[in-house]
Amino acid sequence: MAGRHRVVIVGGGFAGLYAAKGLDDEAIELTVVDRRNFHLFQPLLYQVATGALAAGEISQPLRSILRRQANTEVLLGEAVDLDVDGRAVILSDGGRVPYDTLVVATGAHHAYFGHDAWAAVAPGLKSVEDALEIRRRVLLAFETAEREDDPDERLAWMSFVVVGGGPTGVELAGALGEIAHDTLRRDFRRIDPTQARITLVEGLNRILPTYPASLSRAAARQLVRLGVTVRPKTMVEGIDDGGVMVRTSGAAGADGAAASERIVARTVLWAAGVQAASFGRRVAAATGVTTDRAGRFAVDADLSLHGHPEILALGDLAIVSWKPAEPARPGRSAKPARPVPGVAPSAIQEGRYAARAIK
Repeated sequence: MAGRHRVVIVGGGFAGLYAAKGLDDEAIELTVVDRRNFHLFQPLLYQVATGALAAGEISQPLRSILRRQANTEVLLGEAVDLDVDGRAVILSDGGRVPYDTLVVATGAHHAYFGHDAWAAVAPGLKSVEDALEIRRRVLLAFETAEREDDPDERLAWMSFVVVGGGPTGVELAGALGEIAHDTLRRDFRRIDPTQARITLVEGLNRILPTYPASLSRAAARQLVRLGVTVRPKTMVEGIDDGGVMVRTSGAAGADGAAASERIVARTVLWAAGVQAASFGRRVAAATGVTTDRAGRFAVDADLSLHGHPEILALGDLAIVSWKPAEPARPGRSAKPARPVPGVAPSAIQEGRYAARAIK
């Protein structure tokens, strides 16, 4: 149909997918671009990482999901640049995908706060490949401990550190506890998997810091029951293939300085920070719209970029206001503004809203 409104969605995660599903409209010519041709149910990645699920159980081809939408085309490609004036997304192979409205929902990947060398010894969890690598390391750790004669080395192989007390870190630590105390409990002859040491470290004063304190306390209690040592107020200073150097707030040495210590562990998993995907940074450069340190856009109320109503940012790429800042009142301290949390239900709601706004 001539004259249809061209919408391009970059990213097939929750936000992008639900925006696409809401744009099944013959007046719209829709193109979905993703560097993977499948939608990944990220909240269950930790189950793949710990062997409870197969990768195929949490992924589905985008073409299959959207096959009934006659107005929709799915392209396998990586968006690398943006022609703002010409209104086109530039792909890595040089192809151009024109748009009238652009939806950027490329998500985020793990960030190591300037210590990129840690990635080799502390993998994060954002993709199927990450999950399979973590599963390989966890199972190999128990297998190596089974063959190790030196008791100190055996304990090191049965020691695990999860860095980051957000949802992913809590899920990973809990799943490791289930593996050690249930799944593998009777599978070895020389080691007792229930003796595994699992430590969850978090830099802030509690795990799940974006959730109500009552939920943080409940999660900490459940982790303790699974054999996990929860260490809040603990900052990572260094990681190598033999363990983690940490500094705990409030634990001062003889000279009054914060005390540092080494946690010996052969397996370290990273769940501490995220950085917006690279295409988001290209969008920022092309539009001149500023981002925060993690590369996220503070979007307008309609999820569009300030000064560019034709470009919407969704999901992990967007800072969406949830609760405004509250000034101090008698008997109550001031509260900062709270953004919508970066979880799947938020992304789904943003995708659905974006579709309605575009239509």
